[in-house]
Amino acid sequence: MEKPANIGALKEAGYLSRSVKSEIRENLIQKIKTGQEIFPGVIGFEDTVIPQIENAILAAQDIIFVGERGQAKTRLMRNFVSLLDEYIPVVAGCEIQDDPLAPICRSCHTKLKETGLQTPIEWASRNQRYNEKLATPDVTIADLIGEVDPIKIAEGKYLSDETALHFGLIPRSNRGIFAINELPDLAEKIQVGLFNILEERDVQIRGFTVRLPLDVFLLASANPEDYTNRGRIITPLKDRFGSHIKTHYPLSRAQEVLITEQERYRLPEEEKIILPEFMKAIVAEISRQARIHPEIDQTSGVSVRVSIHNQESVIANSFRRYLRLKENFIVPRLTDLAYIAASTTGKIEMEGFGAEREDGVIAGLIDRAVLEIFNSFFADYEFSDFLANFQDSTAIIVSENIASPEYERQAKRLKGLDEMRQRLKVENAEVMASALELVLEGLHLRGKLSKERISGKLSYERSN
Repeated sequence: MEKPANIGALKEAGYLSRSVKSEIRENLIQKIKTGQEIFPGVIGFEDTVIPQIENAILAAQDIIFVGERGQAKTRLMRNFVSLLDEYIPVVAGCEIQDDPLAPICRSCHTKLKETGLQTPIEWASRNQRYNEKLATPDVTIADLIGEVDPIKIAEGKYLSDETALHFGLIPRSNRGIFAINELPDLAEKIQVGLFNILEERDVQIRGFTVRLPLDVFLLASANPEDYTNRGRIITPLKDRFGSHIKTHYPLSRAQEVLITEQERYRLPEEEKIILPEFMKAIVAEISRQARIHPEIDQTSGVSVRVSIHNQESVIANSFRRYLRLKENFIVPRLTDLAYIAASTTGKIEMEGFGAEREDGVIAGLIDRAVLEIFNSFFADYEFSDFLANFQDSTAIIVSENIASPEYERQAKRLKGLDEMRQRLKVENAEVMASALELVLEGLHLRGKLSKERISGKLSYERSN
């Protein structure tokens, strides 16, 4: 159906104006009734955060999300776009997307007086109605609210003329959503200006006041460390938000695995990649162990991006092996975990200093994660038959640079592997190599096998 091109046609079509909060609320109600997913791609918040968001929307409240980094706060805010109408009419050429049936800016009032029902309209898409700003100390009132435009003054307009203003992001978000990341990082005087425009509806620029009743749905995010009474957000602005919703990291390892698999980079050679379930679980468990480690600063958090980038790193190293050794499949092994330091360092904040100490903490996280996953697969398993293979100084050699057929050759002479293969879902030589490394390292961490590094390779023998 062709969209109306002017105000007269819009009225004939029976268009009814509504506020942005009413629009989002009604679209949410429709999605709930029809069972549609409200926030696609957001995992782990179904029973905790999302119900609170739905309540806030139904109550027509502005929202601030409070949580550590990497808790999908920005993704949640951007997902609100899907709750807007696909298109809405706006006065053509208006800087603040004015409602053709209820304009608020001076220039639109003037235009309607001159052209009446023939005033042209445009149709703004939902993506055009979402504006986002990262709060930094250098953000100014002009960025958010506006400033006198010197070009318009040079053209002959007066300072007392509203049309001499250049509007900032918030007025330009009229009839839409304005999201601001890390709100407490705004300077206090900017927070006061933000509060003023949202609460009093006054745009004050260089002493000139404009009554501008904006229609904006405000979203914001903040870190808990900055959101306390000692934080850097003024109380009146904090009070302006109807809902203060706390986000969180995945509550289970399974959720972290799902998020990691959803978000990781997809290689062009994806059809060759096999990710054993135990390797997915180990990568996720490393992040979970980091979130409870006493030497890691928990106030800054351990982002889910640690899991995502670590997964990408082990896949990348297994891809190098695939190319170098001409493997049939790309399968990560435990020995590939040596390369996650590059994708972990910088994402966690240590309580102390020193690269050696940081490397030691990361190595400890890997050991804890491997043992946790090994025990989850083999808590009730009796390894006596397998350990009997390690008599008379028998050793098994592993390395990221050893081809999978060599692992298979070593495995053929080992007894007690059949049930292990089933539990770890071994389907080919590459997965066998990865599974064997898990079993050997797990038994080493249990104290059943000793481990020695020899010329870049690892040798596992019976522990004395």
